[in-house]
Amino acid sequence: MYVPKHFQLSDNQEAISFMQKYSFATIVTMLNGVPEATHLPFLVEQRNGQLVLVSHFAKANPQALAAFNETSLVIFTEPHAYISPSNYEKEQNVPTWNYLSVHAYGKATLIDDKTQVAALLEKMIGFYEADYKKQWDKLPDDYKLKMMNGITAFEIVVTDLQAKKKLSQNRTEIERENIIASLRNSTDKNEQEIAAYMSSLKKEA
Repeated sequence: MYVPKHFQLSDNQEAISFMQKYSFATIVTMLNGVPEATHLPFLVEQRNGQLVLVSHFAKANPQALAAFNETSLVIFTEPHAYISPSNYEKEQNVPTWNYLSVHAYGKATLIDDKTQVAALLEKMIGFYEADYKKQWDKLPDDYKLKMMNGITAFEIVVTDLQAKKKLSQNRTEIERENIIASLRNSTDKNEQEIAAYMSSLKKEA
């Protein structure tokens, strides 16, 4: 990922927190020489000093096999906002886009043991909808086994983490304040979130 110096997100823990917050990500691998992408929910875990991503494909998805052959790229991204040049002090300016994104690289490892797959699914239920656990527990074992047989579970130990936080750090203080005010007053949730991230940069400084 192209990351100019002033847009670098160098705090790994901040990047991990972002991944956990926006955990519905895109996994990209090569399939027959062409990039293939699938959108999946991920568990983002820290284990013994390693960053591990856990998820599962539909077994019928061709990428479910391709992902084990080479390095995958998992892209975490969510809030973004158009930045109008009307926020700038000089007329000679052009629009841009503010956003945050994290790219995680690593090779997928198959989780094949049914006990481990069941544990993974229960962990995902706990993360995404804990209240559903009661309903899951009541489902017949043969039904749950059928569901598990229809997926390919995997985990990725991240070997390279790249993070970008493009929040107008290269603009003047007045321009940043203009942008924050404009986005904060928007009815668009994405724009409000970018305003909040920009405000948090001021606190860090």
